Amino acid sequence: MIGSFRNFAKTKLAGVFVFIMIIPFVFWGMGSMFSSGNTNTIVKINQSNVSTEEFIDYLNNSGIPTDTIRENLSDNIIEELLSGLISTKILELEIEKYDLIISKETLLKLIKKNKNFLDEQENFQRLKYEKFLLENNQSAPQFEFRLKNRELQKNLFSFVGAGTVSPKFLVNKLYEEENRKLELDYINLNEFYKKKDSFTDNDIKKFLENNKNDLKVEYIDFNYSIINPKNLVGVDEFNQAFFDKIDQIEIDILNELPFESIVTNFDLKSKKIKDFRFTYDKNDLEKKIFEARNNKFDIIEFKDDYILYKIVKSEQRSPNLDDPVIREEVLGLMYEKNKYEYNRDLIEKIDKKNFNNTNFVEMGGNKIENLLLNSIKDNKKFDIKAVELLYSLPVNSFTLINDEMSNIYLAKIKNFQNATIENNDKKKEYEIKQNSNLKNNMLKSYDLYLNSRYDVTLNQKTIERVKNFFQ
Repeated sequence: MIGSFRNFAKTKLAGVFVFIMIIPFVFWGMGSMFSSGNTNTIVKINQSNVSTEEFIDYLNNSGIPTDTIRENLSDNIIEELLSGLISTKILELEIEKYDLIISKETLLKLIKKNKNFLDEQENFQRLKYEKFLLENNQSAPQFEFRLKNRELQKNLFSFVGAGTVSPKFLVNKLYEEENRKLELDYINLNEFYKKKDSFTDNDIKKFLENNKNDLKVEYIDFNYSIINPKNLVGVDEFNQAFFDKIDQIEIDILNELPFESIVTNFDLKSKKIKDFRFTYDKNDLEKKIFEARNNKFDIIEFKDDYILYKIVKSEQRSPNLDDPVIREEVLGLMYEKNKYEYNRDLIEKIDKKNFNNTNFVEMGGNKIENLLLNSIKDNKKFDIKAVELLYSLPVNSFTLINDEMSNIYLAKIKNFQNATIENNDKKKEYEIKQNSNLKNNMLKSYDLYLNSRYDVTLNQKTIERVKNFFQ
């Protein structure tokens, strides 16, 4: 049903969670009650208790509508949000441990340097600041409190990773790995696959027989009606009267009123579709109904309209080869299967060391092409993941790679040409990059350290009471 999504409007659940660098903590120690018997505590972190009220405040400040939380209880949204609060509380404990502070003067400077609050001359504008607060439904103390916490977290991570300086050989190694040139020979395998028009009728018949259960085509009969404000309430805008009628249609569906009765009661026009089979050239609206067919009778949103539909019949049929579209689809499946088997056999030969340079030359003949890649980021010919794979292999090895059009190639690593840093600007760039890599590794280690340092215990009964509050 769609009524609850209407209340969610422009908010998406996935856009609400803004996770900090610390990985959300896994729930462990899930005893039914705390030894203290304090049922107002929802989680205990070492000796610190987090109250239910604190968690509810956290939920309220998350910006997630109550209806959305209610609809996602079975998807563990409460546990996800509690995990975020636990991560935040642990960072607060770490900040307190290291006596990290942000002064009022520093906070004021951060606000006055925020680009959102500056005019064209880079001057701070109080009106812009106040407008921002109004548009985001925040008070100045709330905004400053959140800003302070974010800066403290950044300072904590900077503190943990402070002083990371990479040795010169690591900087040079990173530069060499990313900038050495790679020479390779390659063969486009499209020339070696069996062509669609070479499959005989017997080939097709055998393929259908061997895959008869997987190749059945689903056909459906359905009725549908397009609903918008104009044809439901006689106006062009979405108003309360329109949504009231949409709600009534949902109620009628739940009460199992016939599709025809609903259409008649609301003076709507409907359309009947028979033997609908999903193909990409069909209109998007009817494809949308096909995709929603598991709900036999429902109302869904489609672009600027609502669609009331009823699936009348669903049937699985064997492919009809007299239909040229279906025949072409079957031939396409046969081609892809043959292509997959050819590639698989070739990979097996390479893995088992049964493919060498003589085989490569005999196979490629005058179809062998040569290419020089300038760096591990050079994707002018092949997909970037394929390039990264090539750079990970030794000289004289073979592999299969692809380009961005999904063409497959057999490639041979011919030679590497090492690169050295000769430009001071490049040297500085790679010093910064390697330091960043080193810092990230340190932060990952710090994350593991925090998991071992803090004992997190959940009060499962309190969590269930919070869930019941939303039900």
